[in-house]
Amino acid sequence: MKAETRSDRLLLEYILFCIGRIRDYTGLNRDTFFGSPLVQDAVMRNLQTVAESTQRLSDKAKSSESGVPWRSIAGFRNVLTHGYMQVDLEVVWSVVEKDLPTLASAVERLHQSIHADSACSRS
Repeated sequence: MKAETRSDRLLLEYILFCIGRIRDYTGLNRDTFFGSPLVQDAVMRNLQTVAESTQRLSDKAKSSESGVPWRSIAGFRNVLTHGYMQVDLEVVWSVVEKDLPTLASAVERLHQSIHADSACSRS
């Protein structure tokens, strides 16, 4: 397995892990998110990690899911990381509720594709 493919596979697994944590922390429930600063912090930290991990994916991996707004994800990471007191929790929740499921689906497809490609190359 190429190093690039292995790296992408590990990143994709970690992205899915972080998305799972966000789902666990919030229960995908708005009141849970807005009712706890601890949950808000945990969600924002995992979103930062997801966004950072997407930036490290190879161009080849990202190009196979061209419908994902990779540059916007990177920009959102910068807002979360450097925005501090200017982070709008409504925007964060909107990302969790509307954008994260789409990203999760794309990441799952990428992961399955890489896994299938690596299985074929071992045969």
